[in-house]
Amino acid sequence: MDSIIGSVGRVANVKVRNDDDLIDRLNHFYTTGILIIFTVVVSARQYVGDPIRCWCPAEFPGTHVDYTNNICWISNTYYIPLDEMVPPQHQLHLRREKELNYYQWVPVMLLIQALMFYIPCIIWRILNGQSGINVDRIVSLGSNAQFESPETRVRTIKYLVKHVDRCLSNQRDSRGTCCVQLRHILSTKLSILCGRRYGNFLVAIYFLMKALYIANAIGQLFLLNEFLGTDFNVYGFQVIDELVNGKEWTGSHRFPRVTLCDFQIRQVTNLQQYTVQCVLPINLFNEKIYIFLWFWLVFVCILSCYSLTNWMWHMVFPTTRIQYVRKFLKLMERLGTGPDRKLAARFVMDYLRHDGVFTLRLIGKNSSDIVVAEIVSELWDMYRSKKCIQIRTNSQNPGHETEEADV
Repeated sequence: MDSIIGSVGRVANVKVRNDDDLIDRLNHFYTTGILIIFTVVVSARQYVGDPIRCWCPAEFPGTHVDYTNNICWISNTYYIPLDEMVPPQHQLHLRREKELNYYQWVPVMLLIQALMFYIPCIIWRILNGQSGINVDRIVSLGSNAQFESPETRVRTIKYLVKHVDRCLSNQRDSRGTCCVQLRHILSTKLSILCGRRYGNFLVAIYFLMKALYIANAIGQLFLLNEFLGTDFNVYGFQVIDELVNGKEWTGSHRFPRVTLCDFQIRQVTNLQQYTVQCVLPINLFNEKIYIFLWFWLVFVCILSCYSLTNWMWHMVFPTTRIQYVRKFLKLMERLGTGPDRKLAARFVMDYLRHDGVFTLRLIGKNSSDIVVAEIVSELWDMYRSKKCIQIRTNSQNPGHETEEADV
């Protein structure tokens, strides 16, 4: 499956990036690839094979049979079970109520669904470029570092740390007014305000992207409900019920194989009305595709909800962010006791802030904890050295009041 979807991505000239996690790629990459594959399969069946075959009167020559097949394909056929009577001609409105008007548009709808799954990713990639942090570049370097030689790995980590430090410094608001400090507290401690200068812009738009994925998965269930004209949002439960109870699964009123078609042939003096019975082989594919899509949409929705909840738990609360960074400082034996523990909290809250910790977590999800530990230890050493320089500068100028910069 990965090779097939990868081929589709190469044909579409889509570059696989590292600025998200596996659940995000499940939405915008794998699901989009699956929908495109389904589109190709259905389109090939429609335009290469025979999507519909109609039982015509004996007096119809071959050209009339072809005409019947074509006219019944482009017009909407209708489904009436064999054990029910067909409404008479003067009650055509009853026939129209049974019409199937979706099967010609299945390829188009599948492409629209694929686009809808990719739109949140487009929004994320447009907006994260406005944060001042090149997430894709940073995470790609971290991901590649785990496969490099020790010498190259050290150089890559040092370059990566300098790049992260510049990005975090670029986000910082250098003004020291009371209003700025209050907004900083509201954004850091309570996660109320969000913005580039508050250090949580990336996290806010990332949460927005995940919320869009969830809304998209749920919305598509109801969109398909309108498109198919049936209770598609409960389709999967009915399929499970049929399988569990051992019901014979030979046909479906949603995707009937045998339908009826009304058409008229204009003769010199009158209109001749015909009603023929048609078979829709394409509905064999449509039925299996939409059964799979129902379960896939539910699966993707559940995983997306779990992913959003998990990210919010780890990013909204200050204690979870501090514990995450302290874990790596202890692993690299950089964290002592007393002053170091307090300084580590300031390192997380004032230096890394939400976006810094978020970037580290993305690196960890796309590489390994060892790479994250090395990056955290280098950032910690850089932070401590800057603090030491600041303390020495203040001690040499005791009469000069210096604003403490958030490095």
